[in-house]
Amino acid sequence: MGALRLAVFASGQGTNFQALADAVQQGGLDATIELLVCDKPSAPVVERAKKAGIEAFVFKPKDYPSREAYETEILAELERRGVDLIVLAGYMRIITPVLVEPYYGRMINIHPSLLPSFPGVNGIGQALEYGVKVTGITVHYVDGGLDSGPIIAQRVVEVLEGDTEASLAERIHAAEQQLLPQVTQLIAQGKVELNGRHAAVSK
Repeated sequence: MGALRLAVFASGQGTNFQALADAVQQGGLDATIELLVCDKPSAPVVERAKKAGIEAFVFKPKDYPSREAYETEILAELERRGVDLIVLAGYMRIITPVLVEPYYGRMINIHPSLLPSFPGVNGIGQALEYGVKVTGITVHYVDGGLDSGPIIAQRVVEVLEGDTEASLAERIHAAEQQLLPQVTQLIAQGKVELNGRHAAVSK
């Protein structure tokens, strides 16, 4: 099997996109990033893709009549490039069955909490507000629910006394930038097997 062909979806700074691009560049990830998909033309991740020489499909959701309409266009772009795996890396849009169905078991997301705790927006703020002593990050398959797909890997991040959302976010993002390329590499090596709700990772 050749290198895994990735499409990375992101909406903001693109630090996880950068971590994946760097891992590819440094030989730690047997993959190529075929496309960045971004719903915000002014997002810094678009500039990162340009610098890395990676093509971008950038769109404004309000230019389309529905989510399904722009996802149909995205699906055509993915198929044209033979994309094997979609990596949602800070993509702030709900995904519809237009993409979930053809890519089920081939689409992963990184979420800044230990799912199933604190799904949805602002998982970091939710964890702080609740007063948990540990939180973390989760890489999971996307199944169309809200951060509800089968879990592949998790990392614990301790909540320290006096943490603010910004200080906790810094450590969470650092952990994400390590875990996401590692999990993507496990998938590239064929070491992740999806069986119902369970994703088994072999050594």
